[in-house]
Amino acid sequence: MSTTKRLSPGDMVLYVVLILMVFVVSFPLLYATSQSFQTNQTLYRYPPTIVTTEPTLQNWQNLFNREDLMLPRWLANSFYVATSHTLLVLLVTSLAAYAFARLKFPGRNVLFFLLLATLMIPGQVTLIPNYLVLRDLKMLNTPSAMILPGVANVTAVFLLRQFFMSIPTELEEAAIIDGASRFGVYWRIVLPLSIPALIALAIFVFQANWNDLLWPLVVTSQVEQRTLPVGLSILNGSYGTQERGLVLAGAIFSTIPVLLVYLVFQRWIIRGVTFTSGFGGR
Repeated sequence: MSTTKRLSPGDMVLYVVLILMVFVVSFPLLYATSQSFQTNQTLYRYPPTIVTTEPTLQNWQNLFNREDLMLPRWLANSFYVATSHTLLVLLVTSLAAYAFARLKFPGRNVLFFLLLATLMIPGQVTLIPNYLVLRDLKMLNTPSAMILPGVANVTAVFLLRQFFMSIPTELEEAAIIDGASRFGVYWRIVLPLSIPALIALAIFVFQANWNDLLWPLVVTSQVEQRTLPVGLSILNGSYGTQERGLVLAGAIFSTIPVLLVYLVFQRWIIRGVTFTSGFGGR
C-alpha cells in the first residue's frame, strides 16, 4: 500500500523560493535567446517584446555567413586551447603536487610557502613580462602563447597536494615493496585514486580558460588566431549599436558549449565544490 508524503509548510515555502530563484537566474538568458530571434525593428520597440510573434533566423544566419566573423574558427581555437591547457595543467600540477606531498627534500616547506606566496601577486603585474618573453620566443599569434602561460597553476598544485596527502601511504609503500618506482606509484596508484579531484579541477580550469578574454586579446593580433571570447568582443564592437540581435545570437552561441559541459559533468562539478572547500591533508 503506497503512501503519499505530504509537504510541510516549510518545504512548500522552500520550493516556492527555489522556483523564484530559478526564474530570476534564468530569465536574462531566456530573454537574450528570445531577442536573438527578433529583427532589429522589433528589438528597439518600447515596451520591449519578450516573446516575439514573428521569429526570424536572420541573425543566426548572419552569424555564420558574415565574412568578417570567423565563428567556427574561433570556436575551434577556443576548444583546442582550453583542452590543451587543461591537460597540461593536470600533468604539471599533479607532478608538482605529488612531489610536495610525498617526496622529502631540503627546503620543501619553504619552497611550498614561496609558491603559495605567488598567489598574492596580481595577474596584471606579470602581464607585460609574460608578453615580452613570448615576443622574444616568437610565439605571439600562435596557440602556444595562449596554452603555455599559466600551466604551472599554483592553486591547482595546492589543491592536489592536499588531496594526495589524504591518500593512505600504506598503498604506496606496498607498491614500492613490490618494485614500483616513484613515478610508477604516482602513475599507477595515486592518479587513479585521484580521478574525482582531477576531473573536478579539469572542469574549473577548462571553464576559466574558455572564458578568458584579456590574455588571448593581448597575445593575438590576427583575427583567425583569436578565441571565441575575443571574437565576440569584436562582434560587439562592430555591430553592437547596429545589429543587436546579431550580437545576442553570438552571445547565446558562446554559452552553448559551457552549458553542455555543465549538463554532462554536473555531478563532478558538485563534487568539485566539495573538493575545493572542505578537505585537508595530514
